Amino acid sequence: MAANGSVPPSEAGFPDESGEWLPPALEALLAILGGNDPLEPLSRAASRDQQTTALFLCLALAVAGHGTRIHASWLGTAFGELSLDRPVTHGQRALWLAAARGAYGPAGKIFVLRKLDALAVHQQADPAQWLQALVPGEATVVVPASLVDFPELAEIPDLARPAQAGTKLARILARCIEITSVREDVTTPLTNGTGSPASVWAEDEPLSVLRNLVGLSDREEGPRGSLISHLLDDLRPGADPQLAAISLHVAAPILKRVTDELAADTQLVAPDSVVVPMLGHQIRLRPEGPDQDSMHAAEREITEDGVSRQRPPWGAWALVVAAVAFFAGALATGLLVLPGLLCAAAGGWLLWRRHQAAESDSRYIASQVGELKELADGAVWALHAYAREADDRARQAADDAAEVTRLLRRGPRAA
Repeated sequence: MAANGSVPPSEAGFPDESGEWLPPALEALLAILGGNDPLEPLSRAASRDQQTTALFLCLALAVAGHGTRIHASWLGTAFGELSLDRPVTHGQRALWLAAARGAYGPAGKIFVLRKLDALAVHQQADPAQWLQALVPGEATVVVPASLVDFPELAEIPDLARPAQAGTKLARILARCIEITSVREDVTTPLTNGTGSPASVWAEDEPLSVLRNLVGLSDREEGPRGSLISHLLDDLRPGADPQLAAISLHVAAPILKRVTDELAADTQLVAPDSVVVPMLGHQIRLRPEGPDQDSMHAAEREITEDGVSRQRPPWGAWALVVAAVAFFAGALATGLLVLPGLLCAAAGGWLLWRRHQAAESDSRYIASQVGELKELADGAVWALHAYAREADDRARQAADDAAEVTRLLRRGPRAA
């Protein structure tokens, strides 16, 4: 039946001595596929187990490619009641999947949508869970084009929040477009094409559930998932596109609220001033320029750190004094001239080296102060560019939010 979409008629019928629902249900199935009246065997099967009979016929006709032949009441009987407090049965999930893939036509998909809408899932769901399912991944620092040269500015919370909100909103829109752009006439088949190996199909696939229902499966029924877990799984990238469209419809009120909040975040006004670490110093930046108090404090720290800590040049001065003494003694004897010259040279060299070190410190301090001023001025200009970008970012976010709302309102097309 699942291999080629048809069931050959049987003249012999099925033994009906055990009082089970299956023999008359099989007779009803053959009657439906043969274009005959299934009322008599259907009544016998329903009197024994109405819900299981309805589930069997709905799934059997779906995998045979004749899902539109079901009676309108069968789907409701087979599906039963959904609840946020109870796991979804494999039979419910199989009907859900078959309806999403168009096995029962537009009416089947509308039926599932109404069942889910009646539960008002969005009133009891955590928005963060739905957002993580739709656009997975941890929040990262978004560096706008205006702050490329100063990425540390993009890490400031008051500046990072609008950029991150705009980026996340764009990702949400891209996923909504991806889900809602699936062609409705391209459906995932409910059959395996060759009739085997049905045993390796997923737990909730209609054919696997059907095999378990009639006792042809050689494995035990797996654990059931909650309604929320199914919806979240359907919303994740890589999920069945038809199921994703239904899950997106359920999550629409949540996503609408989230997108509005993200659009509002992109309109946040930048603070009057920000404190940024530069060259190891905390500099406060204002629109009119770097804060002078913080700049002066940084310059003092640079000066204190940049000056080499040296002892007083007592050794050099001692050599100079010794040289003077030797030169004075040389007036009496010329033998003291050479020691005087050596002491004078050594003392002078020590004093020259000290002078060179002081000049090196001065050049280092000047370069650091100059670099700090240049960085601070550049950062101020970057903040001005960021402010100019803010209007464009807010407009784009508003457009993205409006487009997401339009896609969510359109919802999954039933036909």
